[in-house]
Order: sequence, then C-alpha cells, then structure tokens
Amino acid sequence: MSSRPSRFWKTFAIPGAIALLTATGLFAALLGDGWWDTLAWVGMSISGGLSLRGLLTRHSGSTH
Repeated sequence: MSSRPSRFWKTFAIPGAIALLTATGLFAALLGDGWWDTLAWVGMSISGGLSLRGLLTRHSGSTH
C-alpha cells in the first residue's frame, strides 16, 4: 500500500453527495404529499442546480 492518502474520497465526494440528494428527492416524491413534495423539490432542485453549475462553469486550469 502506498503512504499517500487515497484520492477516492477527493474524486467521488461531490458526485456522491449529488447522487444522494437526487435519490432522496426521488424517494420523497414517491412517498406522499404535503411536506414530502417539498422535500422532493428541495432535493431535486439542489442536485440539479449543483450539476448545472458544474457543467456551466469553466475552471481556470482547463486546457480547452
């Protein structure tokens, strides 16, 4: 094993959080009405917004 810290969490932490928010929103949408709908909207809106922000922003270190 190498002594360097694992890059797994550095690579997959944000996508994993977005996936968890999306799954929570979809599950809440299936459960019922009322505050479940609010939870579904919040979960899907945050994950969608984060995904769009990542898609539309250019990083200064980009080679394109």
